[in-house]
Amino acid sequence: MRWRFSFVNMLGYLGWLIGQIILGSVTVARRSLTPGRFSNPSVVAFPLRCRTDLEVTWMASSITITPGTLVVGTAHGSDTEPVTVFVHSVFDQDRTSVHEGLRAMEDRLLRATRGSRWTDVNGEEHS
Repeated sequence: MRWRFSFVNMLGYLGWLIGQIILGSVTVARRSLTPGRFSNPSVVAFPLRCRTDLEVTWMASSITITPGTLVVGTAHGSDTEPVTVFVHSVFDQDRTSVHEGLRAMEDRLLRATRGSRWTDVNGEEHS
């Protein structure tokens, strides 16, 4: 894995994350004030493409700081299995949407830590 930190992509990631925090806060406030069903909670296992301790920590922190989501545990990776985070999500409609949202977050984070064009452990290039 190549480390190619991108300052511009990191600023973009932080701006996007702040937007997600605001959006999540509005969702929590709106749902708590609306009569009826408050949430659709679930816990999902999400295998990470993050490899360094810094990437895993940033990803877990980003998930936890976003209202409506919380990392409740991690499973250490090995040479054959990735690090997996277990995420409690309060408001998503189904597990697929939770995975899609987490994958979008991880894509943005990896562009910031590895550059605009990065390669995962399978040799697949992402941009």
